[in-house]
Order: sequence, then C-alpha cells, then structure tokens
Amino acid sequence: MKLPITLVLLMFTLGLVKAQNGLPPYLEGKVSYPVFDFAPFAGVIEVEDPELTYNPELDYKVILDIYGRVRDSSMVFPSFVDLARTYNLHVANGVPKEKLHMVAVVHGGSVIAILNDEEYERKYGIPNPNKEAIRQMAEAGIRFYVCGQNMGMFQFRKDQILPQVKVAISAKTTFVTFGQLGYTYLDIGMDN
Repeated sequence: MKLPITLVLLMFTLGLVKAQNGLPPYLEGKVSYPVFDFAPFAGVIEVEDPELTYNPELDYKVILDIYGRVRDSSMVFPSFVDLARTYNLHVANGVPKEKLHMVAVVHGGSVIAILNDEEYERKYGIPNPNKEAIRQMAEAGIRFYVCGQNMGMFQFRKDQILPQVKVAISAKTTFVTFGQLGYTYLDIGMDN
C-alpha cells in the first residue's frame, strides 16, 4: 500500500515535533541517564554487547567545541545537552569518572548561553535555562572555557558570565593547548 506523500510528510513532521519536545514513544523506557538527566536527549540507549568498551589503560580526554547561536532562549542550549550526553555515554560505557576528563570551549554566538541570570534576563526576559546544567556538569568535573575574543566582540565582561566558565584568550589557543595535552577534539557545535 502506498501512502500519499502529504501523509508521509505529516507523519514525519509530527515525529520531529515530538522529538524536539521529548523522546519519541519507541524510546520510552529504553533510555538511561547515568549522570545528567536535565534534558531528554542527554540519555543513553542501551546497546547489547557493544564493542570498544572501557579500556582501563586509557584516560579519556576530550575537548568539545561548542558554537552556534541561541535559537530558543527558553531551553537548554542543544550543545550543552550534547555535552551531557557525551559524558553520559562514556559513563555508560564503563569509564570511571576519575578517568574521564572533559573540557568544553564556548565561542561564537553560543557565548550568550553562558551569561549570568542578570544579563540573560536583560536580553531575553527570563533567567538563564543553562545555568543549572552548567553547574551540574562543572560539579561533575567538566571544565568550561569561553573565547576571550568573542567576549570582546560581544562586549561582555567576566562578571557577566556564569562563574563556572573561565575566560581563555581564544578558542583557537585553547584547542591547541589541550590538543598538545592529548585531548581528542569533538565538534558538537550547532551551526545550522
């Protein structure tokens, strides 16, 4: 039986809307949240007998590239959800927290997502929805740096951003420095 193209498009669109607001029904009960559970898509789907599980000889060092503009000021920035998911995935894969070293580098338009409540409210009229997520992730050991060049371009001062975020001279120098320290680069920016 062939479905008319408009019906297929409608079903696809409804699926996307559901996916943006929460997990699709077929994933209910199949997702766990080893550490962070502040967003539905920070979860991990169980995989039976996976390959490449935790290797005790390794320290898992990852530097994550966070960029893009804030599209929905009322929700946790999608790259922060992906950061939490990346952490959850490693923990679910057996990596002990003391062997997991993650650094998030915020730059470009995503700098707005790390503003303190006062500045965020001035811009959007609401408290920063990223504040609690960043606090939780920093408490778990994820380090946050912001590009000082973007801070200057946006005319933000250090006292206008969340206290868990440290100011580096630039995103580029931060990536190079941590690359020299053996960190693996992972792009989780939202550029579209």
